Amino acid sequence: MDLIRAIETYVAVVDAGSLVGAADKLDTSTAGVSRTLAALERHLGVRVLNRTTRHLSMTETGQDLYNRAHQILADVADLEATVSQNVVNPVGILRISAPMSLGIAKFGQWLPGFLTRYPGLRLDIDITDQLIDLARDGIDVAVRIARQPATTNVIASKIASVHLIVCAAPEYLDHHGRPRTPADLALHQTLSYSYLSSGDHWTFTHRDGKVATVRIQPRVQATNGDIVCSLAVAGFGIIVQPAFIVEKAIAARQLECLLDGWSMEGFNLYAIYLSRLFLSAKVRLFIDHLRTVAGGGPI
Repeated sequence: MDLIRAIETYVAVVDAGSLVGAADKLDTSTAGVSRTLAALERHLGVRVLNRTTRHLSMTETGQDLYNRAHQILADVADLEATVSQNVVNPVGILRISAPMSLGIAKFGQWLPGFLTRYPGLRLDIDITDQLIDLARDGIDVAVRIARQPATTNVIASKIASVHLIVCAAPEYLDHHGRPRTPADLALHQTLSYSYLSSGDHWTFTHRDGKVATVRIQPRVQATNGDIVCSLAVAGFGIIVQPAFIVEKAIAARQLECLLDGWSMEGFNLYAIYLSRLFLSAKVRLFIDHLRTVAGGGPI
């Protein structure tokens, strides 16, 4: 039973003084009004109206319900108006978690448009590469990079693809030589991101379909991609990093792309949240905005 609709019907009957009058006001049938009243009384377990062929009167319980019903219906109408407005103009705090390098490289570009469009929102941004628990940490939406994210008790929505690039400083390559195949990497200094899912085994695929895996022994491992990028620019070895981390250094010719014709399997950028059921407008709008600014990738 629709309890709010039943209360609305009851108020209409009392105000009109008859089932017929209430039916006209609600644009329904007299029989429909009668059925709704009967269902309301069954739900409450009490009679709210005394009915005769010529007269209706409220019971004591019915009088109390009528007195309270106007405020109930007013509160519901106010809530509907607030929620509907919040879909268009969301308000409050949106708590976001994002990887450190991505947050530093992209959020400065991606967030101004979102903040401008939704001035009623405040953002609380947690920048970390560590695993988080959305419920425990109070996060509305987490942005994460993975090949296939763990989806136990959460929803993962793909935002864009993430392209990996093998590169090193020209000065390093001039001194140590330029690798031509993945196997050559075993003879070079490498710098590794600790959370890379493939660990110390880097697998490449050639454009002709050939696959090659090389085991590297990194001179430096770090839990942040910007650190290994900076060390690579300084000439300390070869790195494999997402395009969004190394693109500026490549454009400035501080890093040189390697292994032409070979590529590593990339990752995806996901927005992760707790449930599709009753997904808040602010989370949905943020995810839609990310898809727009990221353009599907690769990033």
